[in-house]
Amino acid sequence: MTEKELCQKATEMLDMAYIPYSRFPVGAALECSDGTVYTGCNIENAAYGLTICAERTAIFKAVSEGHRDFVRLAIAGRSEDYCVPCGSCRQVMMEFAPELEVICLNGKGEAKRFALRELLPYGFDRSWL
Repeated sequence: MTEKELCQKATEMLDMAYIPYSRFPVGAALECSDGTVYTGCNIENAAYGLTICAERTAIFKAVSEGHRDFVRLAIAGRSEDYCVPCGSCRQVMMEFAPELEVICLNGKGEAKRFALRELLPYGFDRSWL
């Protein structure tokens, strides 16, 4: 899958977001090493702490289907700035894919690329246990 196609899948998920409180849609598309792609959107809850981000939705879908080897993750938003992952999402990414490439999109579809280790330089992983 090309980067453009992966970003398009993330962008398509913006319309699936359940965001009655923040009105801030986020879409994600996760590419596995075998080429399989899992998508996700943010899903809010009246008990705010139960809300789940798009990135974790995609990762958890992949893990629940037996995938553990992730290559790239595209995250789309409609904001002026790039849609970067929150700390919780960064930690979940670190659990499964410390070498993950993270592509963050803004509302214009412009992309900024990061290595996960740039976003979470001293991430907690199993080597700390």
